[in-house]
Amino acid sequence: MIGFEPDDEQQLVIDTVHQFAEQEIRPLARPSEEARELPRALLETAHELGLVANALPAEFGGGGERSAVTGALVAEELAWGDLALALAILSPGLCALPRAEAGGANGEAALRPYLEGAFCPGALAWSETSLGFDPYHPETRAEATGDGFAISGVKCQVPWIEGLREVLVVASEGDAAGVYSVASDAPGLRTEPEAQMGIGALPTAVLHLDGAPAQRLDGVDLRRLLAQGRVGLAAMAVGVARAAFEVARDYAKEREAFGAPIATKQAIAFKLADMAIEIDGARLLAWEAAWQLDRGEDAGRAALLAREQARGSPSRWPTAPSRCSAATATSATTCPSCTCATRGASRASKP
Repeated sequence: MIGFEPDDEQQLVIDTVHQFAEQEIRPLARPSEEARELPRALLETAHELGLVANALPAEFGGGGERSAVTGALVAEELAWGDLALALAILSPGLCALPRAEAGGANGEAALRPYLEGAFCPGALAWSETSLGFDPYHPETRAEATGDGFAISGVKCQVPWIEGLREVLVVASEGDAAGVYSVASDAPGLRTEPEAQMGIGALPTAVLHLDGAPAQRLDGVDLRRLLAQGRVGLAAMAVGVARAAFEVARDYAKEREAFGAPIATKQAIAFKLADMAIEIDGARLLAWEAAWQLDRGEDAGRAALLAREQARGSPSRWPTAPSRCSAATATSATTCPSCTCATRGASRASKP
């Protein structure tokens, strides 16, 4: 039998995280956004809930309850509260989960900072600034040295939260790509703060790596790691969309025009219905991809579809014509007088 409802245990998780988001996250969302600063006390409280630690292997001191579906449910509820704070709360998983997959003799020691004591943020540097970025063949390079590797390249959209110990960098070594651990204070690593809209409370940075010393994490499946990230981002996008939908729905019920709530007007009701359909569709795609991950299947296609649905289909993107008359007249791939030829491709630089 096919079911589309969470089981009792998952529903308990949803209710608990939703209550936390409503009572703890939402009251701090706007002040944090305006101050462009994360509330440390909130991160510590969320850390005590064990939202990341519970997904880590029991042999390393975690809860041993890792489930991509449950993770998607948690991500959606947190992002319903606020996206920036949700990303910060779940940031330890950016380092802890790949390290748990890599395992190794020092696995427990490497995971201890994310399990014990105070909140310890994590960071994963995958996206690059170049157009047409290929996540499986990044331009950032790793070169073997006598006692490890040296990483050179530029990464962007990297969470850079106070207290960060390491950043995991995806880099190419020869024809293959791998994951490398770089200390946050490593020589050859320089950070440039980014200014983001909508997640102002979350500090992000551009990383400039010039021969930064690193250690390789063997045993990490990049394709699976990318699918996991896309499922998480899709689930968070659903949470944000759901929050926006609820505001629009409630306002439409309260606002009156011509003696009746505007929600009773066909034009408004149809818009709300379309919103609900798109949100439910994105959620089900994210759940399907997460389900495939839990079954050990290749979820690459499903995760990509979930991400694309969650961020909106190309037909709904506000775009200009792909090429203007100047580009057409010169048969140029890039317009000599504007950037029209690159507008549609700019999304391809994000994994």
